[in-house]
Amino acid sequence: MNKVIRIGTRDSELALWQANHVKNLLENNGYATEIVPVKSDGDLMLDKPLHELGITGVFTKTLDVAMHKGMVDIAVHSMKDVPTKLPKNVVKAAVLERANPMDLFLHKDKIVDLNKLPEKATIATGSLRRKAQWLSKFPKNKVEDLRGNVNTRLEKLKNNAWEGAVFAAAGLERINLKPKNHTVLDWMIPAPAQGAMLVVAMVNDAYSREALKSLNHYETDICTTIEREFLSTLEGGCTAPIGALATIDVDYVTFTGGLFSLEGKQKVIVEKRVLIENCDGLGALCAQEVLQNGGKEIMNKLRKELNL
Repeated sequence: MNKVIRIGTRDSELALWQANHVKNLLENNGYATEIVPVKSDGDLMLDKPLHELGITGVFTKTLDVAMHKGMVDIAVHSMKDVPTKLPKNVVKAAVLERANPMDLFLHKDKIVDLNKLPEKATIATGSLRRKAQWLSKFPKNKVEDLRGNVNTRLEKLKNNAWEGAVFAAAGLERINLKPKNHTVLDWMIPAPAQGAMLVVAMVNDAYSREALKSLNHYETDICTTIEREFLSTLEGGCTAPIGALATIDVDYVTFTGGLFSLEGKQKVIVEKRVLIENCDGLGALCAQEVLQNGGKEIMNKLRKELNL
């Protein structure tokens, strides 16, 4: 059977770029595909409550519902947005090779040394992880909330009197919007799985799962598994100020993880380097180390503040 694989995606420029990237890869392998942009929650009402299906992610919910209703066969996500526990009957079908995982600071004007920003500078980000790490380094700065897709946030940056804003490098690079006026924040630990794309399918859809198998990137899959295991062991959810990055260098995996209080005053960082054959359970091991070294108190406080 040579069916058309319907690729579900949100309709932002970045989401459509990611869906088309998967479409091209599948079509190069001889599969017929179709992009199905899924816009609003309104027409996706299910006969079962979302929580019964384990559907939780704010950015992934609409596509999860569309898959359950049979409107699309697969869905393409920025992996950092995907809850660590996938919905009922939805499985990881491919993790694509990771792009640049780092965060960038976009300067409003010409590039300035971050250490020369005004002491009371105002910067913008909608991410609690970025905010916490920024305030940990620059405690006297003010951080404003910045939400929306990449294009919306760039527009808001242009129209506000902030010194700059923090963005993920991968999103800007994918749609060719990375400005010259930026600084790589090499001291900021990225979100778990930042820069990676995840394609999910329904557990009983053998055709789509087989088609996607060849797109899976072994090293990215290993690294993002470790990072997401770190996140889920801390029970942080996608919103908590938790950073994690695993990289592979020949035979070794290097991991850095961090848990931060909301204002960045408390933090626990863990760093490990292990042989690749010993990396099973590394994320959980590092999370336990964080919890034993003050992380438990930070996590308890975050749960109250964020209703996690």
